[in-house]
Amino acid sequence: MTAQDSKLGDTDEKIFVGKGDEQAWLTLALANRHGLVTGATGTGKTVSLQVMAEGFARAGVPVFAADIKGDLSGISEVGEAKDFIVKRASEIGLNFQPDQFSTVFWDVFGEQGHPVRATVTEMGPLLLARMLDLNDVQEGVLNVAFRVADDNGLTLIDMKDLRALLDAIVPDSGKKAADAAEDPLAAIRKAAQGFGNVTKATVGTIQRQLLVLENQGGTKFFGEPALTLKDFMKTDRDGRGMVNILVADKLMQNPRLYATFLLWMLSELFEELPEAGDLPKPKLVFFFDEAHLLFNDAPKALMDKIEQVVRLIRSKAVGVYFVTQNPVDVPDRVLGQLGNRVQHALRAFTPRDQKAVAAAAQTFRPNPKLDTAKVIMELGKGEALVSFLEGNGTPAMVERVLIRPPSARIGPITPDERKAIMDASPVKGKYDTAVDEESAYEMIQKRIAGTAATADGQVSGNGGGLLGQIGSIVGSIFGTNVKRGRLSAGQVIARDVTRSVTNQVIGGMAANIGKSVGGQLGGSIGRTLVRGALGGLLRR
Repeated sequence: MTAQDSKLGDTDEKIFVGKGDEQAWLTLALANRHGLVTGATGTGKTVSLQVMAEGFARAGVPVFAADIKGDLSGISEVGEAKDFIVKRASEIGLNFQPDQFSTVFWDVFGEQGHPVRATVTEMGPLLLARMLDLNDVQEGVLNVAFRVADDNGLTLIDMKDLRALLDAIVPDSGKKAADAAEDPLAAIRKAAQGFGNVTKATVGTIQRQLLVLENQGGTKFFGEPALTLKDFMKTDRDGRGMVNILVADKLMQNPRLYATFLLWMLSELFEELPEAGDLPKPKLVFFFDEAHLLFNDAPKALMDKIEQVVRLIRSKAVGVYFVTQNPVDVPDRVLGQLGNRVQHALRAFTPRDQKAVAAAAQTFRPNPKLDTAKVIMELGKGEALVSFLEGNGTPAMVERVLIRPPSARIGPITPDERKAIMDASPVKGKYDTAVDEESAYEMIQKRIAGTAATADGQVSGNGGGLLGQIGSIVGSIFGTNVKRGRLSAGQVIARDVTRSVTNQVIGGMAANIGKSVGGQLGGSIGRTLVRGALGGLLRR
């Protein structure tokens, strides 16, 4: 035992989690090998999560965690030296030191934290189909819609964009008179039918599922300004990692939206972050509470992608920690990727429960001194079986330990305390006001109306020479020559595409026209945008 170990406090290399016959240390260099925190309701999972989150924050590692019950919010306030806390600290030889941690609150509904938004384009068809609970046929039509949008520069920002696009790809089966006006959406409909049979009935089903999502508050999730994940990966003035808490009590009323949202965040991190290898400590640690919701009824194609992301994101220096009631909630192929384990008590009242206890015991490296299956049912509140990875990357033998008390407050904060934290937040004002700029809905409406507004001072098709004429025509198609105070991400890209088209036609160049330039989103002309492992748009 080193001098630092004898003080039983976090070091530059380890996080002190608890103590039994042996001390339980989580090695920072191995924290990106992921982990699992399990146990029945009321056995102390949230406290263990808070202890680890505090340790990562002290080490300068940003943390993201979903707060289902509101209890984790106390990490933002100074802890109190209550009798039971001081007693627990003395039992493990720890000198209790109250502390608090810089915290940013997030909320999909924008009520108890800063709004969290993504664009429909960024979400991608695979995760959106999961969110809407679509079958294979319906998911196929949704993929067609996204492909048509990508190929035609129709940026999907919010729900009305997706609705307008779905209406646009429905075949026009009505008979037209000889002198009837040409269908302004004929090109979009033809493109959609080129990828397969798109029926009105299937599109109608998807539209109804969108209505269900809207009624559950999903409309607030899609829009701009979209979340920049780098805002999660910050440290405070003292070099400590920021603790990002997703307020999820209301979000949990729609478990599928909750699980898909966190999976989208995980996939975005996977796609955006560069390869980092094994660093002395992670760049970010991600706690996924109620993790069983991610895997419930997930189709095999999605499970394969989840496994891929969990397996490979470790090389991006991101640690993922699943929090659930039982290890059997996590599929074996994902469970095998989780090297750091904290198991709180399980109760075995039924044959199924007894099988779950036996399965949980088998996930640990055996300790000759412990009957693991028996101990799991005997653990008291705040006790756990712990096995963390050792220096060579192999799991340590399971140990029964008392979990150390958190340094910050245990339990929820008051509304006034939350408001004060949000008012001092480093992202205050960045996401609080939604922006509704021109996107697919407006572009499609223009095609239908046959209008193409021009900005003040813009040369018309009769002036400015060939350059002005081409710029005006292409700008009208993409809607980038409309006067507005600020261009949205989609308009920035469309504007750059417009300039690219104009310049390349004038110069006689034959380079790829549809390359995504800057911004968050992208459109393409003549090619499909590149999407990642879970169907989200790659920001490259």
